[in-house]
Amino acid sequence: MENEEKSKEQNEQEKIKELGAVETVGGRHKIFCLTVIGEIEGHSILPEQSKSTKYEHILPQLVAVEESNQIEGLLVILNTIGGDVEAGLAIAELISGMKKPSVSFVLGGGHSIGVPLAVSAKHSFIAPSATMTIHPVRTNGLVIGVPQMMNHFTRMQERITDFVVKNSKIEKEKFRELLMNTGELVTDVGSVLSGQAAVDTGLIDSLGSLSDVMDCLYGMIENGNST
Repeated sequence: MENEEKSKEQNEQEKIKELGAVETVGGRHKIFCLTVIGEIEGHSILPEQSKSTKYEHILPQLVAVEESNQIEGLLVILNTIGGDVEAGLAIAELISGMKKPSVSFVLGGGHSIGVPLAVSAKHSFIAPSATMTIHPVRTNGLVIGVPQMMNHFTRMQERITDFVVKNSKIEKEKFRELLMNTGELVTDVGSVLSGQAAVDTGLIDSLGSLSDVMDCLYGMIENGNST
């Protein structure tokens, strides 16, 4: 029995180390805690020295959470600089489409494609000390300067904008205004929002701490509220 418990504990520690996820035990309800840390890795492998979250690890975990009979809710903790746009949006779409109660919590930062991830949960929180950077879609490497490429970026940005507006309380024109702000970032267009500013604009639902986040998620579970 002791060996079984030890093996179970080691498996949980390995899951945290490799996947950044854990199923909580001993609380009022069984929830799944998923972390999105560093840069979101998509189809291209990032350098070993980069702290990354691999989307091929995240997607099957979300499906497993939705299908589990034991897990009652999802907590997503974000501290990300952004990363692969397609991968980040794919994760956000899965979270948004889940029936189970879900809450997101931005700690440190929820930048770039981290913005759709933050608003994808049923209720979003941000710490007072956290920030969110909103800017247009960017790319690294060779870009062919033809109208088709510019049109591709425009359509991709519109997909992100529509998702954020649909899953938050921010107005579309306000979000576009923040995207194209030229007076905030030194070498780019865009805006940096503090925790309070993110709430004031309607981008994030609430300012709070971990205890607020847990109370909200437990309340959603107990009230049967997954919308």
